[in-house]
Amino acid sequence: MGFEWEVAQRFLREGGMQTLLIVAGTTIGIAVIVFITGFLGDMQRDLIKRTLGVQAHIVIRPAEEVARPLRGAPAAATALPQVQARVQRLRSIDQWQALLPVLEAMPGVVAISPIAAGPGIITRGDVNKTVTIMGIVPAPYVAVTRFNEKIVAGDLRLDPGDVLIGTDLAKDLGVGLGDKVRLSTPTSPGDAYQVRGIYDLGIRNLNRAYGYVGLAPAQAMHALPGGASSLELAVDDLFGAERFAARLRGTMPHEAESWMQANPQLLAGLSNQTVMTLLVRFFLALVVAIGVSSVLVVAVVQKTKEIGILRAMGASRGRIMRVFLLQGALIGASGAVLGSACGYALTFVMSDILRSSDGTRLFEARLEPELYLYTLLAAVALGLLAAMMPARRAARLDPAQAIRV
Repeated sequence: MGFEWEVAQRFLREGGMQTLLIVAGTTIGIAVIVFITGFLGDMQRDLIKRTLGVQAHIVIRPAEEVARPLRGAPAAATALPQVQARVQRLRSIDQWQALLPVLEAMPGVVAISPIAAGPGIITRGDVNKTVTIMGIVPAPYVAVTRFNEKIVAGDLRLDPGDVLIGTDLAKDLGVGLGDKVRLSTPTSPGDAYQVRGIYDLGIRNLNRAYGYVGLAPAQAMHALPGGASSLELAVDDLFGAERFAARLRGTMPHEAESWMQANPQLLAGLSNQTVMTLLVRFFLALVVAIGVSSVLVVAVVQKTKEIGILRAMGASRGRIMRVFLLQGALIGASGAVLGSACGYALTFVMSDILRSSDGTRLFEARLEPELYLYTLLAAVALGLLAAMMPARRAARLDPAQAIRV
Protein backbone atom coordinates (compact mmCIF):
# COMPACT_ATOMS: atom_id res chain seq x y z
CA MET A 1 0.00 0.00 0.00
CA GLY A 2 3.03 2.33 0.10
CA PHE A 3 2.72 3.26 -3.58
CA GLU A 4 -1.01 3.91 -3.38
CA TRP A 5 -0.62 5.93 -0.17
CA GLU A 6 2.11 8.13 -1.65
CA VAL A 7 0.19 8.81 -4.87
CA ALA A 8 -3.09 9.50 -3.04
CA GLN A 9 -1.42 12.04 -0.75
CA ARG A 10 0.33 13.71 -3.70
CA PHE A 11 -2.91 14.01 -5.68
CA LEU A 12 -4.63 15.59 -2.67
CA ARG A 13 -1.77 18.05 -2.11
CA GLU A 14 -1.79 19.05 -5.76
CA GLY A 15 -5.53 19.63 -5.51
CA GLY A 16 -4.79 22.70 -3.40
CA MET A 17 -7.90 24.82 -2.89
CA GLN A 18 -10.14 22.07 -4.26
CA THR A 19 -8.97 19.68 -1.53
CA LEU A 20 -9.32 22.32 1.18
CA LEU A 21 -12.87 23.12 0.10
CA ILE A 22 -14.05 19.51 0.10
CA VAL A 23 -12.40 18.85 3.49
CA ALA A 24 -14.06 22.02 4.82
CA GLY A 25 -17.43 20.91 3.44
CA THR A 26 -17.01 17.45 4.96
CA THR A 27 -15.97 19.01 8.26
CA ILE A 28 -19.06 21.23 8.39
CA GLY A 29 -21.40 18.37 7.49
CA ILE A 30 -19.93 16.03 10.11
CA ALA A 31 -19.83 18.83 12.71
CA VAL A 32 -23.56 19.38 12.24
CA ILE A 33 -24.21 15.63 12.49
CA VAL A 34 -22.17 15.39 15.71
CA PHE A 35 -23.85 18.48 17.14
CA ILE A 36 -27.37 17.27 16.35
CA THR A 37 -26.65 13.81 17.71
CA GLY A 38 -25.08 15.05 20.94
CA PHE A 39 -27.41 18.02 21.42
CA LEU A 40 -30.67 16.18 20.87
CA GLY A 41 -29.45 13.16 22.83
CA ASP A 42 -28.64 15.36 25.82
CA MET A 43 -31.90 17.27 25.37
CA GLN A 44 -33.92 14.04 25.36
CA ARG A 45 -32.24 12.77 28.51
CA ASP A 46 -32.78 16.08 30.27
CA LEU A 47 -36.39 16.35 29.05
CA ILE A 48 -37.18 12.87 30.35
CA LYS A 49 -35.48 13.65 33.66
CA ARG A 50 -37.39 16.92 34.10
CA THR A 51 -40.74 15.71 32.78
CA LEU A 52 -40.93 12.39 34.59
CA GLY A 53 -39.91 14.05 37.86
CA VAL A 54 -40.21 11.40 40.53
CA GLN A 55 -42.04 8.93 38.33
CA ALA A 56 -40.70 5.38 38.27
CA HIS A 57 -39.94 3.51 35.06
CA ILE A 58 -42.49 0.79 35.86
CA VAL A 59 -45.30 0.73 38.45
CA ILE A 60 -46.89 -2.53 39.59
CA ARG A 61 -50.40 -2.26 41.05
CA PRO A 62 -53.14 -4.71 42.03
CA ALA A 63 -55.32 -5.71 39.09
CA GLU A 64 -58.58 -3.80 38.81
CA GLU A 65 -61.64 -5.38 40.34
CA VAL A 66 -64.26 -6.33 37.75
CA ALA A 67 -67.91 -7.25 38.09
CA ARG A 68 -68.52 -10.92 37.28
CA PRO A 69 -71.79 -12.92 37.23
CA LEU A 70 -72.42 -15.11 40.25
CA ARG A 71 -71.17 -18.65 39.84
CA GLY A 72 -74.06 -21.08 39.35
CA ALA A 73 -76.58 -18.35 38.55
CA PRO A 74 -79.25 -19.15 35.92
CA ALA A 75 -78.28 -18.36 32.34
CA ALA A 76 -81.05 -15.79 32.04
CA ALA A 77 -79.71 -13.93 35.04
CA THR A 78 -76.29 -13.52 33.46
CA ALA A 79 -77.54 -11.97 30.23
CA LEU A 80 -77.46 -8.40 31.47
CA PRO A 81 -77.85 -5.49 29.04
CA GLN A 82 -75.20 -3.50 30.90
CA VAL A 83 -72.58 -4.29 33.53
CA GLN A 84 -71.49 -1.32 35.61
CA ALA A 85 -67.82 -1.15 36.53
CA ARG A 86 -67.04 -1.67 40.18
CA VAL A 87 -65.83 1.25 42.26
CA GLN A 88 -62.10 0.71 42.78
CA ARG A 89 -60.95 0.71 46.37
CA LEU A 90 -57.47 1.13 47.77
CA ARG A 91 -55.93 -2.33 48.02
CA SER A 92 -52.53 -3.84 48.71
CA ILE A 93 -50.54 -5.99 46.30
CA ASP A 94 -51.08 -9.55 47.41
CA GLN A 95 -47.95 -10.95 49.12
CA TRP A 96 -45.79 -8.08 47.91
CA GLN A 97 -42.98 -8.97 50.33
CA ALA A 98 -42.56 -12.37 48.62
CA LEU A 99 -42.67 -10.67 45.22
CA LEU A 100 -39.71 -8.37 45.98
CA PRO A 101 -36.91 -10.98 45.76
CA VAL A 102 -38.45 -12.38 42.57
CA LEU A 103 -38.37 -8.96 40.92
CA GLU A 104 -34.89 -8.16 42.24
CA ALA A 105 -33.57 -11.35 40.67
CA MET A 106 -34.81 -10.33 37.20
CA PRO A 107 -32.09 -9.09 34.82
CA GLY A 108 -32.46 -5.40 34.10
CA VAL A 109 -34.07 -4.38 37.41
CA VAL A 110 -32.02 -1.64 39.11
CA ALA A 111 -34.12 -0.86 42.19
CA ILE A 112 -37.58 -1.50 43.70
CA SER A 113 -39.50 0.68 46.12
CA PRO A 114 -42.74 -0.27 47.95
CA ILE A 115 -45.33 2.52 48.15
CA ALA A 116 -48.44 2.97 50.26
CA ALA A 117 -50.31 5.85 48.61
CA GLY A 118 -53.86 7.15 48.88
CA PRO A 119 -55.97 10.30 49.12
CA GLY A 120 -55.73 12.53 52.15
CA ILE A 121 -56.11 16.02 53.53
CA ILE A 122 -53.37 18.24 54.91
CA THR A 123 -54.49 20.92 57.35
CA ARG A 124 -52.86 24.00 58.82
CA GLY A 125 -55.16 26.15 60.91
CA ASP A 126 -58.24 26.91 58.81
CA VAL A 127 -56.59 25.89 55.51
CA ASN A 128 -57.28 22.42 54.08
CA LYS A 129 -55.66 20.98 50.96
CA THR A 130 -56.29 17.62 49.31
CA VAL A 131 -53.12 15.67 48.61
CA THR A 132 -51.94 12.18 47.86
CA ILE A 133 -50.25 10.86 50.96
CA MET A 134 -47.27 8.78 49.86
CA GLY A 135 -45.73 6.29 52.23
CA ILE A 136 -42.14 5.51 51.23
CA VAL A 137 -38.90 4.01 52.46
CA PRO A 138 -36.36 6.74 51.59
CA ALA A 139 -33.37 4.61 50.49
CA PRO A 140 -35.08 2.42 47.87
CA TYR A 141 -37.34 5.30 46.76
CA VAL A 142 -34.29 7.46 46.05
CA ALA A 143 -32.72 4.60 44.12
CA VAL A 144 -35.81 4.45 41.89
CA THR A 145 -36.64 8.15 41.44
CA ARG A 146 -33.63 10.28 42.54
CA PHE A 147 -36.08 12.16 44.78
CA ASN A 148 -33.17 13.39 46.92
CA GLU A 149 -32.17 15.73 44.07
CA LYS A 150 -35.50 17.55 44.45
CA ILE A 151 -35.09 18.47 48.12
CA VAL A 152 -34.53 22.24 48.38
CA ALA A 153 -34.84 22.65 52.17
CA GLY A 154 -34.38 20.28 55.08
CA ASP A 155 -33.40 16.70 54.39
CA LEU A 156 -34.86 13.44 53.17
CA ARG A 157 -35.44 11.79 56.52
CA LEU A 158 -38.77 10.32 57.51
CA ASP A 159 -38.87 9.43 61.18
CA PRO A 160 -42.32 8.75 62.69
CA GLY A 161 -44.20 12.04 62.66
CA ASP A 162 -42.20 13.59 59.76
CA VAL A 163 -43.63 14.76 56.43
CA LEU A 164 -42.15 16.17 53.20
CA ILE A 165 -44.21 18.68 51.20
CA GLY A 166 -43.71 20.69 48.01
CA THR A 167 -42.68 24.33 47.81
CA ASP A 168 -46.02 25.55 46.48
CA LEU A 169 -48.00 23.55 49.05
CA ALA A 170 -45.81 25.03 51.79
CA LYS A 171 -46.62 28.54 50.53
CA ASP A 172 -50.33 27.75 50.38
CA LEU A 173 -50.28 26.52 53.98
CA GLY A 174 -47.87 29.19 55.17
CA VAL A 175 -45.49 26.69 56.75
CA GLY A 176 -41.75 26.11 56.79
CA LEU A 177 -39.28 23.62 58.19
CA GLY A 178 -40.18 22.45 61.68
CA ASP A 179 -43.80 23.62 61.52
CA LYS A 180 -46.67 21.28 62.30
CA VAL A 181 -49.43 20.21 59.93
CA ARG A 182 -52.22 17.67 60.30
CA LEU A 183 -52.64 14.74 57.93
CA SER A 184 -55.88 12.79 57.71
CA THR A 185 -57.46 10.27 55.32
CA PRO A 186 -60.97 8.90 54.75
CA THR A 187 -60.05 5.93 56.97
CA SER A 188 -58.09 7.79 59.65
CA PRO A 189 -58.75 10.95 61.69
CA GLY A 190 -55.08 11.74 61.29
CA ASP A 191 -52.38 13.19 63.47
CA ALA A 192 -49.91 16.07 63.64
CA TYR A 193 -46.76 15.84 61.52
CA GLN A 194 -43.64 18.00 61.45
CA VAL A 195 -42.37 19.39 58.14
CA ARG A 196 -38.98 17.69 57.82
CA GLY A 197 -38.19 18.76 54.26
CA ILE A 198 -39.49 20.72 51.27
CA TYR A 199 -39.08 19.55 47.67
CA ASP A 200 -39.43 21.19 44.26
CA LEU A 201 -40.38 19.05 41.25
CA GLY A 202 -40.40 22.02 38.89
CA ILE A 203 -44.18 21.80 38.27
CA ARG A 204 -46.59 23.67 40.52
CA ASN A 205 -49.37 21.09 40.36
CA LEU A 206 -46.96 18.36 41.42
CA ASN A 207 -45.59 20.53 44.22
CA ARG A 208 -49.14 20.75 45.57
CA ALA A 209 -50.08 17.12 44.96
CA TYR A 210 -48.03 14.97 47.36
CA GLY A 211 -47.14 14.67 51.01
CA TYR A 212 -44.45 12.09 51.80
CA VAL A 213 -44.40 10.18 55.08
CA GLY A 214 -42.81 6.94 56.22
CA LEU A 215 -44.19 3.67 54.91
CA ALA A 216 -45.53 2.45 58.28
CA PRO A 217 -47.50 5.65 59.10
CA ALA A 218 -49.00 5.66 55.61
CA GLN A 219 -50.05 2.02 55.94
CA ALA A 220 -51.87 2.90 59.16
CA MET A 221 -53.54 5.99 57.68
CA HIS A 222 -54.72 4.16 54.54
CA ALA A 223 -55.89 1.04 56.42
CA LEU A 224 -53.28 -1.09 54.68
CA PRO A 225 -51.60 -2.88 57.60
CA GLY A 226 -48.32 -4.24 56.24
CA GLY A 227 -49.52 -3.55 52.70
CA ALA A 228 -48.21 -1.73 49.64
CA SER A 229 -50.53 -0.12 47.11
CA SER A 230 -47.81 -0.29 44.43
CA LEU A 231 -44.24 -1.31 43.70
CA GLU A 232 -42.14 1.14 41.73
CA LEU A 233 -39.25 -0.15 39.63
CA ALA A 234 -36.25 1.39 37.93
CA VAL A 235 -34.77 -0.55 35.00
CA ASP A 236 -31.44 -0.14 33.23
CA ASP A 237 -33.03 0.27 29.77
CA LEU A 238 -35.28 3.33 29.94
CA PHE A 239 -36.72 2.91 26.45
CA GLY A 240 -37.16 -0.83 26.98
CA ALA A 241 -39.46 -0.27 29.96
CA GLU A 242 -42.62 -1.14 28.03
CA ARG A 243 -41.19 -4.47 26.86
CA PHE A 244 -40.21 -5.26 30.44
CA ALA A 245 -43.67 -4.26 31.71
CA ALA A 246 -45.32 -6.47 29.10
CA ARG A 247 -43.20 -9.39 30.29
CA LEU A 248 -44.26 -8.72 33.87
CA ARG A 249 -47.94 -8.60 32.87
CA GLY A 250 -47.56 -12.02 31.32
CA THR A 251 -46.04 -13.59 34.43
CA MET A 252 -48.05 -12.13 37.34
CA PRO A 253 -51.69 -11.33 38.13
CA HIS A 254 -50.97 -7.63 38.66
CA GLU A 255 -51.00 -4.56 36.46
CA ALA A 256 -47.62 -3.30 35.28
CA GLU A 257 -47.59 0.16 33.74
CA SER A 258 -44.49 1.67 32.16
CA TRP A 259 -43.70 5.37 31.95
CA MET A 260 -44.40 5.08 28.21
CA GLN A 261 -48.02 4.10 28.88
CA ALA A 262 -48.41 6.83 31.46
CA ASN A 263 -46.88 9.51 29.17
CA PRO A 264 -47.97 8.68 25.58
CA GLN A 265 -47.62 12.26 24.34
CA LEU A 266 -44.09 12.55 25.68
CA LEU A 267 -43.16 9.25 24.03
CA ALA A 268 -44.69 10.34 20.71
CA GLY A 269 -42.74 13.61 20.84
CA LEU A 270 -39.47 11.82 21.56
CA SER A 271 -40.10 9.27 18.80
CA ASN A 272 -40.89 11.96 16.22
CA GLN A 273 -37.82 13.90 17.29
CA THR A 274 -35.66 10.81 16.82
CA VAL A 275 -37.09 10.20 13.32
CA MET A 276 -36.46 13.80 12.28
CA THR A 277 -32.91 13.60 13.64
CA LEU A 278 -32.22 10.47 11.59
CA LEU A 279 -33.59 12.14 8.45
CA VAL A 280 -31.42 15.23 8.94
CA ARG A 281 -28.33 13.08 9.57
CA PHE A 282 -29.06 10.96 6.50
CA PHE A 283 -29.40 13.91 4.14
CA LEU A 284 -26.32 15.63 5.56
CA ALA A 285 -24.33 12.43 5.01
CA LEU A 286 -25.74 12.20 1.47
CA VAL A 287 -24.66 15.77 0.70
CA VAL A 288 -21.17 15.06 2.04
CA ALA A 289 -20.93 11.86 -0.05
CA ILE A 290 -22.05 13.66 -3.20
CA GLY A 291 -19.50 16.41 -2.59
CA VAL A 292 -16.63 13.95 -2.11
CA SER A 293 -17.67 11.94 -5.17
CA SER A 294 -17.98 15.01 -7.42
CA VAL A 295 -14.56 16.33 -6.38
CA LEU A 296 -12.93 12.98 -7.07
CA VAL A 297 -14.68 12.73 -10.46
CA VAL A 298 -13.16 16.08 -11.37
CA ALA A 299 -9.81 14.85 -10.04
CA VAL A 300 -9.97 11.84 -12.37
CA VAL A 301 -10.51 14.16 -15.33
CA GLN A 302 -7.68 16.46 -14.21
CA LYS A 303 -5.26 13.59 -13.61
CA THR A 304 -6.06 11.63 -16.76
CA LYS A 305 -2.52 11.93 -18.17
CA GLU A 306 -0.93 11.06 -14.84
CA ILE A 307 -3.16 8.00 -14.55
CA GLY A 308 -2.26 6.98 -18.11
CA ILE A 309 1.46 7.31 -17.34
CA LEU A 310 1.10 5.26 -14.15
CA ARG A 311 -0.76 2.56 -16.07
CA ALA A 312 1.90 2.56 -18.81
CA MET A 313 4.60 2.17 -16.15
CA GLY A 314 2.93 -1.01 -14.92
CA ALA A 315 0.46 0.15 -12.27
CA SER A 316 -2.44 -2.28 -12.24
CA ARG A 317 -6.13 -1.32 -12.36
CA GLY A 318 -6.45 -2.39 -8.74
CA ARG A 319 -3.65 -0.03 -7.66
CA ILE A 320 -5.22 2.93 -9.47
CA MET A 321 -8.55 2.12 -7.92
CA ARG A 322 -7.01 1.94 -4.44
CA VAL A 323 -5.37 5.37 -4.97
CA PHE A 324 -8.76 7.06 -5.32
CA LEU A 325 -10.37 4.97 -2.60
CA LEU A 326 -7.60 6.13 -0.27
CA GLN A 327 -8.30 9.74 -1.23
CA GLY A 328 -11.95 9.29 -0.28
CA ALA A 329 -10.99 7.65 3.01
CA LEU A 330 -8.48 10.43 3.82
CA ILE A 331 -11.05 13.14 3.10
CA GLY A 332 -13.60 11.34 5.26
CA ALA A 333 -11.16 10.80 8.13
CA SER A 334 -9.92 14.42 8.05
CA GLY A 335 -13.49 15.72 8.00
CA ALA A 336 -14.45 13.38 10.86
CA VAL A 337 -11.60 14.50 13.14
CA LEU A 338 -12.11 18.20 12.47
CA GLY A 339 -15.92 17.89 12.41
CA SER A 340 -16.02 16.01 15.73
CA ALA A 341 -13.93 18.72 17.38
CA CYS A 342 -16.11 21.50 15.93
CA GLY A 343 -19.31 19.61 16.80
CA TYR A 344 -18.29 19.15 20.43
CA ALA A 345 -17.19 22.79 20.68
CA LEU A 346 -20.57 23.91 19.32
CA THR A 347 -22.42 21.60 21.74
CA PHE A 348 -20.39 22.98 24.66
CA VAL A 349 -21.10 26.58 23.67
CA MET A 350 -24.84 25.94 23.21
CA SER A 351 -25.05 24.14 26.56
CA ASP A 352 -23.81 27.32 28.20
CA ILE A 353 -26.20 29.56 26.24
CA LEU A 354 -29.46 27.62 26.51
CA ARG A 355 -31.01 27.91 29.96
CA SER A 356 -34.17 26.63 31.59
CA SER A 357 -36.70 28.84 33.40
CA ASP A 358 -34.85 28.52 36.71
CA GLY A 359 -31.54 29.60 35.18
CA THR A 360 -29.89 26.17 35.16
CA ARG A 361 -28.36 24.70 32.03
CA LEU A 362 -30.91 23.05 29.77
CA PHE A 363 -28.45 20.23 29.13
CA GLU A 364 -24.84 19.31 29.86
CA ALA A 365 -22.36 18.77 27.03
CA ARG A 366 -20.90 15.28 27.35
CA LEU A 367 -17.69 14.03 25.80
CA GLU A 368 -18.73 10.65 24.38
CA PRO A 369 -15.77 8.73 22.92
CA GLU A 370 -18.05 6.11 21.37
CA LEU A 371 -19.93 8.75 19.38
CA TYR A 372 -16.72 10.17 17.91
CA LEU A 373 -15.29 6.71 17.18
CA TYR A 374 -18.45 5.70 15.32
CA THR A 375 -18.42 9.04 13.51
CA LEU A 376 -14.83 8.46 12.36
CA LEU A 377 -15.60 4.94 11.14
CA ALA A 378 -18.78 6.06 9.40
CA ALA A 379 -16.99 8.98 7.73
CA VAL A 380 -14.22 6.74 6.42
CA ALA A 381 -16.81 4.27 5.11
CA LEU A 382 -18.75 7.15 3.56
CA GLY A 383 -15.58 8.43 1.89
CA LEU A 384 -14.84 4.98 0.48
CA LEU A 385 -18.36 4.62 -0.90
CA ALA A 386 -18.26 8.11 -2.41
CA ALA A 387 -14.90 7.35 -4.05
CA MET A 388 -16.06 4.03 -5.51
CA MET A 389 -17.45 5.42 -8.78
CA PRO A 390 -14.51 7.79 -9.51
CA ALA A 391 -12.05 5.01 -8.60
CA ARG A 392 -13.67 2.53 -11.01
CA ARG A 393 -13.70 5.19 -13.72
CA ALA A 394 -9.99 5.88 -13.18
CA ALA A 395 -9.15 2.17 -13.19
CA ARG A 396 -10.94 1.66 -16.53
CA LEU A 397 -8.95 4.35 -18.32
CA ASP A 398 -6.97 3.03 -21.29
CA PRO A 399 -3.32 4.15 -20.85
CA ALA A 400 -2.74 4.94 -24.56
CA GLN A 401 -5.83 7.10 -24.86
CA ALA A 402 -5.20 8.75 -21.49
CA ILE A 403 -1.68 9.83 -22.49
CA ARG A 404 -2.90 11.29 -25.82
CA VAL A 405 -5.56 13.43 -24.09
